[in-house]
Amino acid sequence: MFRPLAALAGSLVVLASIAGCSTASETVELSADTILIDVRTPAEYDAGHLDGATLLDLNGGDFAAALPTLDPEAEYAVYCKSGNRSGQAVAMMEDAGFENVIDLGSIGEAAASTQIEVVQ
Repeated sequence: MFRPLAALAGSLVVLASIAGCSTASETVELSADTILIDVRTPAEYDAGHLDGATLLDLNGGDFAAALPTLDPEAEYAVYCKSGNRSGQAVAMMEDAGFENVIDLGSIGEAAASTQIEVVQ
């Protein structure tokens, strides 16, 4: 069960969270312009990814290679298998000056919080 806690006008990414233990749910609303990035391996991506996600493998170097080509003004939401790689990728983006980035954590957390379907 999810419940929105906050909303922003316009095309901003809205992140609403319920503070507390790890069993708390988060609702994330993504704008139509938000770029969804999967930083897992190609095999993990092929096994199932969020519909519309772009694969930029963090461990394989694809993410680092693509980072300079990404629009720092755009909105991004990043996920991986467990939340570790997505956290690393978000930190890299923030260090590069990106301001509109959300770490969705694991693919399971990302699917649950955004209600985006996992597809193959």
